[in-house]
Amino acid sequence: MQIDSEKVISNEQEKLARYAKAMSHPIRVYILNFLASKACCFSGDLDKILPIARSTLSQHLKELKNAGLIQGNIEYPKIRYCLNTDNWNEAKQLFVKLFGE
Repeated sequence: MQIDSEKVISNEQEKLARYAKAMSHPIRVYILNFLASKACCFSGDLDKILPIARSTLSQHLKELKNAGLIQGNIEYPKIRYCLNTDNWNEAKQLFVKLFGE
């Protein structure tokens, strides 16, 4: 028997899963903590701190951006990254709700 996921899975559950997937790597958690402690930073700042290749860092930033947890603004020749505060707050509320149940 097949379950119709559109009737079983709520929009909140889909969002929570998207946020959780984006946070499923320790480097991404570090990036989120770093951005939460600052207004914004440039990708070059993270290059200096993290012991990973620039291409790997780009992939992690892309995952966080695709999930909506961060936003990047091009300030040629760099990209400035900040938390997407609306989605960050939504993610916190969804996790609180999940663990509070």
